Amino acid sequence: MAEKTILVIEDDQEIGELMGLYLEREGYHVIHSMSGEQGLELVTSEKPDLILLDILLPGMSGMDVCNQVRLISDVPIIFISCKRDNEDIVNGLDLGGNDYLTKPFNPTVMVARVKSNLRRSAMKREAEEKASLWRHGHLEIDMRTVEVRVNGSSVSLFVKERQLLMYLLQNPNRVYSVSHLFETIWGQGNDSDERTVMVHMSNLRRKIELDPSNPKMLQTVRGYGYKFNME
Repeated sequence: MAEKTILVIEDDQEIGELMGLYLEREGYHVIHSMSGEQGLELVTSEKPDLILLDILLPGMSGMDVCNQVRLISDVPIIFISCKRDNEDIVNGLDLGGNDYLTKPFNPTVMVARVKSNLRRSAMKREAEEKASLWRHGHLEIDMRTVEVRVNGSSVSLFVKERQLLMYLLQNPNRVYSVSHLFETIWGQGNDSDERTVMVHMSNLRRKIELDPSNPKMLQTVRGYGYKFNME
């Protein structure tokens, strides 16, 4: 398992060093920032797996830091503060914080919270990846990145090939005419003609079918067009 990076944004050097000591004992790579501004720079450059964020920072507050982080990342954030008011805790969580620790805290509790939040983050990411993965036989498509894989190996598709495949997948088993596919994917003002649909379909079959000469998915409906067969 890859080493996880924890960013500690805490202006009290002693507290920051203590947190780092306990986290490093657990095998984490720790980066310490004493200001919100520097912490934001580290979020971008280091891409930490979790942030421990003090609310009462000089200059840019922890709340402001959280606001800015949420514009670019969903990394887990654990707020740390001497404030114990429920309103402060609610405000921090409403801004996008995942958890809250109040000072003084037991370092072992802090480590347990870090582990728990990293575990939840990994479970959420895994669930999202599974939800976005479309499968049919030997063909897999990551719907977030539109990466196409055949038997687990990534296949390189040109833009129009990918657009053609994804369009057919919107309504599997539905037959689309060649003219409809050409007008939809290439547009009426395109210099090409409808034969380009047949060329791209042939190329797609070579890339995703196990036997391009006898396609099981990208099927021809003679005299009309094509369909993506899901039967």
